[in-house]
Amino acid sequence: MAHISIPDTTIVMDDSLPPDKRKQIDFFICDVFDTFKDDSASMEHPVFSLSTKPDHRMLVYQYNGNSIKIKPSYTGLATIHDKDILLYLTSCLMSAKNNGEQISSRVRFTAYEYLVSTNKPINGKSYLQLKEGLERLSGTRIETDIKTSGKEIQSEFGLIDSWHIIKEGKDGRMVAVEVKLSEWFYNSILGNAVLSIDKDYFSLRKPTERRLYELARKHCGNQVAWKISIDKLKNKIGSNSPLTKLKFNIKKIAETNHLPEYNISLEDDVVFFSRKELPKESNVPEQLPKHISKAEIEKHARPGESYEQVAERLKKIRAKL
Repeated sequence: MAHISIPDTTIVMDDSLPPDKRKQIDFFICDVFDTFKDDSASMEHPVFSLSTKPDHRMLVYQYNGNSIKIKPSYTGLATIHDKDILLYLTSCLMSAKNNGEQISSRVRFTAYEYLVSTNKPINGKSYLQLKEGLERLSGTRIETDIKTSGKEIQSEFGLIDSWHIIKEGKDGRMVAVEVKLSEWFYNSILGNAVLSIDKDYFSLRKPTERRLYELARKHCGNQVAWKISIDKLKNKIGSNSPLTKLKFNIKKIAETNHLPEYNISLEDDVVFFSRKELPKESNVPEQLPKHISKAEIEKHARPGESYEQVAERLKKIRAKL
């Protein structure tokens, strides 16, 4: 079901300061949106734990000149399921940004809308998992030199800087959540370093399946196919399981063919990913709208827009002018 993001801005005064020292803080209000987005950096690199149990390992990765050191807190590393929170916030922010709205790294959202959007049951366990996910996202520390939005930030930070839950009623029902994204992660949004992902991603329950889809979307993208050796794929996934188990899982996925958008197969220790359908963006219309050139369309295209959508948007802008 398609939705449209309706951002808003709330002004909150810091009452703990004297009147002349109080600062206004802008909050971006998450609502609903039309397309799910994922940031390219964490799709490429194994930032999130695939363990379903508390993971207290310190992870160190070196790949293509980039280094990542991921340090857990006492609650463990942030997991691939915790990442759903960031996917939801990224999707809301990108939808508003693409619509020309003002956004902020400080975001408010309702727990209910988050659970519904990410295909989770509405019950006490899901609300508890949301809180635990926020704890792990804030507690997990990352030291990296990965570039986002053309900027190289070499420092240690959390995936989110802070979080705050607002509750009301004797039952402690969660009303709203406030999150401050880290500068590193927010730069991905400002620099459009994101990719659209299929909503059925949230139906994938196994961590390895989610990671395989992310890698297929990042590397195969709109190409017809992408292949990689099983050894390199294991490193990209960030799996701590034996190689034989990964091979078994890939063969099972190939049999069921349930990954969104992509087929997967394994042959002679080489894993092949291919698109199930050609992307709509590849269907360039034979006749573009009058006075709208192909070069203009490619210059002004927003992430996820088809040629037809860009051309129609530009026509409307010209009509208004």
